[in-house]
Amino acid sequence: MAIIIYPTNKVKKVERIFLAGTIDMGNSVDWQQQVIEALQEEDVIIYNPRRPDWDSSWKEDIHEPQFNHQVNWELACLEKADLVLMYFAPNSKSPISLLETGLFKEKLLVCCPEGFYKKGNIDIVCQRYNIQQIDDLEKAIEEVKKKIKEEF
Repeated sequence: MAIIIYPTNKVKKVERIFLAGTIDMGNSVDWQQQVIEALQEEDVIIYNPRRPDWDSSWKEDIHEPQFNHQVNWELACLEKADLVLMYFAPNSKSPISLLETGLFKEKLLVCCPEGFYKKGNIDIVCQRYNIQQIDDLEKAIEEVKKKIKEEF
């Protein structure tokens, strides 16, 4: 069903959010669920790359169909998202999240608490490229809620 928007209508700045960041092959805390629960009542689409059926036996190779689908799904949704909440969990590595930080810096809200092994690098990149950064996930969720309410 088509939705027609005219210049006289207010338009939300953030309608689609991607939950990027630490997953560590499913071995990290499920911070995505915390965000989803906090945003449950908001009018927003949330892309969550953490999948309950992830199979660690899938080879991380372009020719592995499930892996290829996962990576392409993530990239497509990152491109569609208006806001990317990037969370770097303490004591995690998150190498793909570091890559995605460079790819999608224009729409990032970064949450990097003390304890992330490359926090210094993240701090410098966020400062240099004027990327909003918050050190606490609860505060980052509150900032996401504010952004959801902003309109043109």
